[in-house]
Amino acid sequence: MRNETTADETTGTDALSRRRALAVGGAVGLASLAGCTALDVATGGEPAEFAAGTATVGDATLDESGYEINEVTDRPISREVEVAGQTREVRVTNTVAEYDKAVELFGERYQAAVFAAVTTPQIQVLGQALNPIAEMSTRELADLILNRYENVGDLERGSEYTTTILAADAEVVVYTTEGEIEGTGASTELELHIGEPVGVGDDFVLPLAAYPSGFSDGENVRQMMNGIEHEPNEEN
Repeated sequence: MRNETTADETTGTDALSRRRALAVGGAVGLASLAGCTALDVATGGEPAEFAAGTATVGDATLDESGYEINEVTDRPISREVEVAGQTREVRVTNTVAEYDKAVELFGERYQAAVFAAVTTPQIQVLGQALNPIAEMSTRELADLILNRYENVGDLERGSEYTTTILAADAEVVVYTTEGEIEGTGASTELELHIGEPVGVGDDFVLPLAAYPSGFSDGENVRQMMNGIEHEPNEEN
């Protein structure tokens, strides 16, 4: 198997909280926006706002897969950028729906299997939608889901497959790494599924999953991805 580690993928996630990890995604998106001339951003005095809709997994799929909703949260990011010689405030709101499932390890049960659907708004630049998630490295994407684990090592690329997400064919890459489930102090092999961002309406939806490899939850992860539903932000 080919090691996918890059310079920014060698740092463990034990010091990276969920909020900080998601902020990385927003910051990267705004950085790519700052390098473009966007008429809707460069004109006007009010802040330019981009808000995502919400991607969640349907109840029927949850019943079959055994996952339960943990939380659905908005993650706002705000910063000033310079576009076409003007400084403007840009506000981006991402939405994250997180699910988990208990697994039995070392004689105890832990909420160690995690699935998330990250929704980020498409940013329009001269009529072309930019995908902030596409600018993120593999490690940054992985860190969006690895907050439940400590002392996570380098990622090793494994298999890949195609599945249906929001009526589109999407590629999913499977990675393995070593890490500790929070609170156990014991190392275990983790398997990650990182999906291709799928465009739907005014958003991009990114599916992510992580679980101990011995749990063999790949088929349920595929079901979760197939069961994603998208609700647009009506205020856009």
